[in-house]
Amino acid sequence: MLKERLGLYLDLIRWNRPAGWLLLLWPTLSALWISAGGFPGWHLIIVFTLGTILMRSAGCCVNDVADADFDKHVKRTAQRPVTSGKVGKKEALLVGAVLALLAFGLVLTTNLATVLWSFAALAIAIAYPFAKRFVSMPQAVLGVAFSFGIPMAFAAVQGRVPLLAWILLLGNLFWVLAYDTEYAMVDRDDDLRIGMKTSAITLGRYDVAAIMFFYAIYMLFWLIAGMESAGTAIKFIVIGVAGAQIFWHWTLIRSRSREGCFTAFRQNHWLGLTFFAGIAASYALK
Repeated sequence: MLKERLGLYLDLIRWNRPAGWLLLLWPTLSALWISAGGFPGWHLIIVFTLGTILMRSAGCCVNDVADADFDKHVKRTAQRPVTSGKVGKKEALLVGAVLALLAFGLVLTTNLATVLWSFAALAIAIAYPFAKRFVSMPQAVLGVAFSFGIPMAFAAVQGRVPLLAWILLLGNLFWVLAYDTEYAMVDRDDDLRIGMKTSAITLGRYDVAAIMFFYAIYMLFWLIAGMESAGTAIKFIVIGVAGAQIFWHWTLIRSRSREGCFTAFRQNHWLGLTFFAGIAASYALK
């Protein structure tokens, strides 16, 4: 019984699908390196890595409760634990609360600035699942939620959140718009039927072009602001590797097939890793 329940909880937090927390982790680690001017120390790496995993897992619990009545009409999500009734809504929220409290315990080992910013991060994470009912581009709200590790990383290292952190957050928001629009394209037919609002629906036939534009803005922001101190060789390597990945994504999504769009979304974390590797290498080689 306990083993079966644990299996349901792991399914609830998408434990077998690490792409979600990796999308959060790479920009957060990048911000740690930038704010520290290099290796930020193992304490902060552990805090932000575990905190990212815990908060993403807590977010899944809230999201599934908020979307339970919608998810049952979507083929891809109909068998999720809350939607299928295998895990109750109150039970899922309790699991999410425990995970969020564990993440907050990690934040308490940093400094006051990070603790205070964590409340804003929590509020945005809770608000996102409900934005899909009212906002035509809810992916923008997710972009803020998925980018909030950046100002928190600066707060943890410097005790403040400088303008650079917000510039990087804005750039990262465009990356989230790109990959979550790919994700929304997977469920577009189902979402149209049930009245859900997504960027894939709002953008219509301009979805693929918009995604390429979002990727371009993301790369521009992070190359200029995030990799300002990087050498020319490292920048060109990052541009080449990242550009090749984006082109590959275009080949996957241009036909708008569910399989292609879902593959593009799931592989996006490699783009974040590319920028993190470039940033870490630029400081290591100074």
